[in-house]
Amino acid sequence: MEPLIKVRNIRKIYRMGEERVIALDDISLDIFRGDIVCFLGTPGSGKSTFLNMVAGLEKPTRGEIYIGGVPIHKLNEEQITLFRQKNIGFIFQAYHLMPMLTAEENVMMPLIFRNVPNKERKRLAHEALEQVGLKGYEKRKPTQMSGGQQQRVGIARALVGSPKIIFADEPTGNLDSNTTKEVMELIIREVKEKGQTLIIVTHDRSIAEYATKIVTIQDGNIISIQDKERPAEEAQAK
Repeated sequence: MEPLIKVRNIRKIYRMGEERVIALDDISLDIFRGDIVCFLGTPGSGKSTFLNMVAGLEKPTRGEIYIGGVPIHKLNEEQITLFRQKNIGFIFQAYHLMPMLTAEENVMMPLIFRNVPNKERKRLAHEALEQVGLKGYEKRKPTQMSGGQQQRVGIARALVGSPKIIFADEPTGNLDSNTTKEVMELIIREVKEKGQTLIIVTHDRSIAEYATKIVTIQDGNIISIQDKERPAEEAQAK
C-alpha cells in the first residue's frame, strides 16, 4: 500500500544570529491512510517542528514531503494554503476559536474558504456539532462554554468537510484528566468512523496510548517507532 504521507530526509535549521539550531536532523517516515500516529517528545525535541513541516506551515531546509503524491515542499504559499484548506484539519491546545463568533460560525469557517454555499455550511456545521455532543450549543460563544466544550467545537471545526488528515497539537493540554479522556475518545471515534488519518503531537505518554503508531522524537531525531498494528515492524530509526 502506498503511504499517504512520505517524508524523506527532512532537515530543519533555524538561524539565530550566528548560531545554527538543528530542529530536525534527517528524518524519514511513512504514514498510511487511516493511521493514528503520535509524535511523542519533550519540549524542544522537534515534534512541533515536524508537525509544521508536514502540515506545510513551514518549509524544510532540506528534504522532501509528499501528501497523496503531491510534493508539498515545492508548493508556493498560495498553493499550500489551498492544499491545506482542501485536505487538512487542525485541533489546537488553545482552541483558537474566534471569541466574537458562535460555535456554529466557528465551525463554518473552513467551509467558507472552500466556497461552500451558506445553507450547506450551516447544515454541515450543525451535523459536526451534533457528532461531538454539542447539539443545542450552536448559538453559544466561546465565553459561554467550558474548556472541554470549546475543544469539542475545535474538533467539530477540524472534522467538518471530512479532510483527509487531522493534525492535533497537544489537543488536551488545557483540560483536566476526565475531560482529556472524553475528548481523546471522541477524536479517535470520529476519525476512525470517517477513515481519516490523525497525527497527534504531545509530551504526554497517556495520550500516546491512543495511537496505533508512536514515534518518539529526541533532539531532532526519531529514536524509536512503535507500531501496535504491525509489532514485527517495530524499529529503531535515526
